[in-house]
Amino acid sequence: MAVGAMAFFRSMNFGDIQSKKLIIAKGLLFLILGLIAGALVVFETGEWWRRLGFLSICVWAFCRSYHFAFYVITNYVDSSFKFAGLGSALRFLLKRQRNVKK
Repeated sequence: MAVGAMAFFRSMNFGDIQSKKLIIAKGLLFLILGLIAGALVVFETGEWWRRLGFLSICVWAFCRSYHFAFYVITNYVDSSFKFAGLGSALRFLLKRQRNVKK
């Protein structure tokens, strides 16, 4: 059954995300997922394997959001802007959001 499911998902052609707003939303969702998983690691008092799972999700999500901040924005959203760190990526997103609202 697992082989059939894998073939089904491989046959679906989703393509790349073209919308810049959707790309930014995806990056922010990775950040939110990392924050939630990190909070669950801190507050979880159950089995060790649950904390390990939450920690794995937390690390994965923050790695994806870091990749988003420095690679995806530069290559897919605005190739003219170069980032010096997470602070400059955040300023870029906030400035871009203010410009969209105007």
